[in-house]
Amino acid sequence: MSRNNSIRTALFAGVAFTTLIAVPAFAQDNTVAAQAEEAAVTDDGVIIVTARRREESLLDVPIAVSAISGAQLEASGAIDITDIAQATPNVTMEVSRGTNSTLSAFIRGVGQQDPVAGFEAGVGIYLDDVYLNRPQAAVLDIYDVERIEILRGPQGTLYGRNTIGGAVKYVTRRIGDDPQMKVRGAYGSYNQADLVVSGSTPLGDSGFKVGAAFARLSRGGFGKNLTTGLDNYNKDIWAGRGTIEFEPSSSAYFRITGDYTKDKSTTRGGHRLIPGIATGTPVLANVFDSRGNLLDPAQDVKAWGINGFFELKPSDWLTVRSITGYRKDDSASPIDFDALNAVQVDVPAYYNNEQFSQEVQALVDVGGFSGLLGVYYLDAKARTVFDVRLPGGVTAQTFGDVFTDTVAIFGDFSYDFNDMFSVSAGGRYTWDRRDATVLRRTYLGGGSPIFGGVGTLFATTSDFVGKADFAKFTPRASVSFKPASNHTLYASWSKGFKGGGFDPRGQTSACRTTAGGTCNAQQVYDFLSFDPENVTSYEVGYKASVLDRRLTFALAAFQSDYTDVQVPGSIGTTVGGSQTFIGITTNAGKARIKGIEFEGNAILVRGGNGSTLNLGWSAGYMDAKYLHFIDARGIDVANRRKIQNTPDWTASGTLGYTTPIGEGSLTVSGTAAYRGASQQFELRTPMLDQKAYTLFDANLVWEVNDMLSFGIHGRNLGNKRYIVAGYNFLAQNPDTGDFLRTAGAYNPTLGTEGVLTAYYGSPRQVFGTATIKF
Repeated sequence: MSRNNSIRTALFAGVAFTTLIAVPAFAQDNTVAAQAEEAAVTDDGVIIVTARRREESLLDVPIAVSAISGAQLEASGAIDITDIAQATPNVTMEVSRGTNSTLSAFIRGVGQQDPVAGFEAGVGIYLDDVYLNRPQAAVLDIYDVERIEILRGPQGTLYGRNTIGGAVKYVTRRIGDDPQMKVRGAYGSYNQADLVVSGSTPLGDSGFKVGAAFARLSRGGFGKNLTTGLDNYNKDIWAGRGTIEFEPSSSAYFRITGDYTKDKSTTRGGHRLIPGIATGTPVLANVFDSRGNLLDPAQDVKAWGINGFFELKPSDWLTVRSITGYRKDDSASPIDFDALNAVQVDVPAYYNNEQFSQEVQALVDVGGFSGLLGVYYLDAKARTVFDVRLPGGVTAQTFGDVFTDTVAIFGDFSYDFNDMFSVSAGGRYTWDRRDATVLRRTYLGGGSPIFGGVGTLFATTSDFVGKADFAKFTPRASVSFKPASNHTLYASWSKGFKGGGFDPRGQTSACRTTAGGTCNAQQVYDFLSFDPENVTSYEVGYKASVLDRRLTFALAAFQSDYTDVQVPGSIGTTVGGSQTFIGITTNAGKARIKGIEFEGNAILVRGGNGSTLNLGWSAGYMDAKYLHFIDARGIDVANRRKIQNTPDWTASGTLGYTTPIGEGSLTVSGTAAYRGASQQFELRTPMLDQKAYTLFDANLVWEVNDMLSFGIHGRNLGNKRYIVAGYNFLAQNPDTGDFLRTAGAYNPTLGTEGVLTAYYGSPRQVFGTATIKF
């Protein structure tokens, strides 16, 4: 795969395959506070986390971080990684449009909704500390997980890949010292039937341990495709993970992990929000029903990877780590944008991604001085191929091939002047290279040959090869003050960076000079390329545990100043008298996002028999706005644009009661999660933008003993219908977003029926679980 074999070989030489040593994080009701019985704690009850790649008390870490243990995720009935956003402040994580497995993630207003090659994620997703370079296959199902951590704000001095908005870490379990086996099954609404089997054992006294986990996750559709008869929004996933660990001594540890996921769920058909413009086809009553008739290629997602970790402690003050990862995923997806039984805007697509990464760290801890120094390398390839099939047999094919090479040096160090004052400083220097090939062709009389079409090549509208190099130093600094052992105040300042690139959907023939003439080579390069995005972030916070640890909370206030904000998008337009599809990526001049986050946990009642009444909460507020945004007309429209997928308020509360029963316990909990209104795109889109809503969940878990438990879980008990993604190809007023009409009818920009299609979050689900441990 690599085009720089000498670099990769040099970085790989002498480095054993390894994976992260996982210090158990705190468990919580999706807040910063945790119940000690499910947490990693010291003898005096201090919660330990590893957000800064070293063991620290949660109260000491000058970072806004939330963590949820695997036990807490199971108790809450969480299904996949997107569920953690429901009760985490200022975080949005949704399944992206037509699949079960492509992720759209936003933290503090920063993210990436467009899954095509060429765009770098604003939020980093890490699987056992290996960065996932593409959003395909990034909706990780929750099985065999130790914890999930969410770090908010730019991350570059502590993690291999720089991420401008934040990071989400999915950490799998480390194998224990005793043989164990666990079987968990679930059955519920829509014929949900899940089975997870995991087990592990040491191999005598050899120092070797082996473990494996298998998951079968299935569910019928929330609705039907009324044209094909297939289930819509169903689930059909097989997944597995295997691990080998070797610990020859207390100063050396090795781990190799391989995982595989196959998703054969049918493609998600969207719900039309308007009747057909040409035929008057009515809007369906059930938002989970659809009418699309695109079946080729068959929906199929395969993802696999191997992670390796090596840790060596040559002395008490020095630890050396290596993290190696190789991942590959291939997706075939038939996306029927118009959701009708006709060729209007039909998009068969292939996504093929491959990556190799290598990270080496040195951690030091000498008295009051501690820190990390690391080197990171990423070699990634992403290919996106899709047709846009329009009425009359016209097909606009897009082929985008993007290579990414990244090398970075990063470090972060802390010094404790005394028990009260400490400072931290770090920096990262990143070198990014993008190599892109963009080929766009128009076929007449049928689809393109790559998707089995019989169309005739009519025109080549893009044949572009481009390269770009980006380099950036991004520093970070923080100060901490502890007036008492359970109180921490901190202030931090950091810079973040996301590399530029090329829009693989760009059409070079659409490039025109200001005088209307044909563009030269440099003008075409500028037309298809976009600049890096930069952020300067400021944060102050206060963390405390009071009343004999019965009340724990964290409060953070932040401001992020962005320049050259990357805004990818696509439009329907007319070139040479024919409709076509063009990618348009804008670097908005400036944006400012400021807000507040508050997380907490309170033990309201502690009974003499060991019972507890617990309240966990989170709340986030964001004031996000563009300060400078020049549109295609050359006009500053900052006051007419909003940052997408960024509600002003997010809040949640969980009330839980636990009481001993026999050898175990009974826990009853209920959660309410509120999200404010948000827009799908920068320009207001009537009907598609989501109004504020609240979701209600409830759980009842009976821990019979240490080996057996049962649960009943209800999610979205109010059966709320809420939009998480969508497509729009209707003509709009560029200032108000209102749809343009002719004689009362909407004006389509692609096809003749119009495209205003929505995808919805899951409806009410109720399911039971049973878990047995051996």
